[in-house]
Amino acid sequence: MTVIAPPAAPSFAADAVRSARHTLGVVLRQPALVLAWLIVAIAVGWAVAPGLFTSLSPYDGNPDAIFTPPTWEHPFGADRLGRDLFARAVYGAGTTLSATLVAVAIAFIFGTIIGLAAGYFGRFADTAIMRLVDVLLAVPGLLLAMVMVSVLGYSTRNVAIAVGIASIAGFARVMRAEVIEVMAQDYIRAADALGVSRARAVLRHVLPNSLNSVIALAALEVGSAILAVASLGFLGYGAPPPEPEWGLLVAEGRDYLGTYPWIAIMPALSLAAVVISAHRISVSLRKERRS
Repeated sequence: MTVIAPPAAPSFAADAVRSARHTLGVVLRQPALVLAWLIVAIAVGWAVAPGLFTSLSPYDGNPDAIFTPPTWEHPFGADRLGRDLFARAVYGAGTTLSATLVAVAIAFIFGTIIGLAAGYFGRFADTAIMRLVDVLLAVPGLLLAMVMVSVLGYSTRNVAIAVGIASIAGFARVMRAEVIEVMAQDYIRAADALGVSRARAVLRHVLPNSLNSVIALAALEVGSAILAVASLGFLGYGAPPPEPEWGLLVAEGRDYLGTYPWIAIMPALSLAAVVISAHRISVSLRKERRS
């Protein structure tokens, strides 16, 4: 009997180096992609080491700087309490991006597990799981997140959990489709015929060969998660004042758009730049995986 072997798994280090070289080559040929990576790198730097980008406190106000327009000393201007908006935007990156990371991780992990179970076991399990997923998909993600935050309580942590749960359904559907496609391959049937245990078949063959599209979706979901976290912060579901958070910064400036527009516009531009850049990078990575 001829045994059909599964696709050989390349060395992780060699694959990582080859992927990095290819990505670097693509980046150097696309200036817009270079700019997107630069903006995301700056935002990550803000989140990881805010003290390197500003020496001002995001909480302490200066009465002499109230409603100061953008200057060299205050690049984003100052708010109604004289707090430096650039410092608040820099420190707010940590709050928003950490919540985004938690949300995407929750959606990726649980969506992968649910989709794997539905696609591998099939029949009754597939029907029951996917009907629940369809119910989640029928409810707008932001509305579902708002309801969950209302139940869990207002905080950035609960916002991250709610956004992650609201995004699980999309990951589950993509993972299920990939698992069904992999299960139809000859090497899976051969493994089953040779008596390979289900757990071994799932961990060694089905899961590794089903993750490509889910990983691409995770990259694409980052921009959406940032926007969802900021939207809930804008609506007052996230970090309470005076905590710096991008959505909250925009909300604090909306009452002054007619007289001091920079209070809302500067944080909003930072948010928009990061979301657009993250989306541009995710689209590029998705195209690379397809090619």
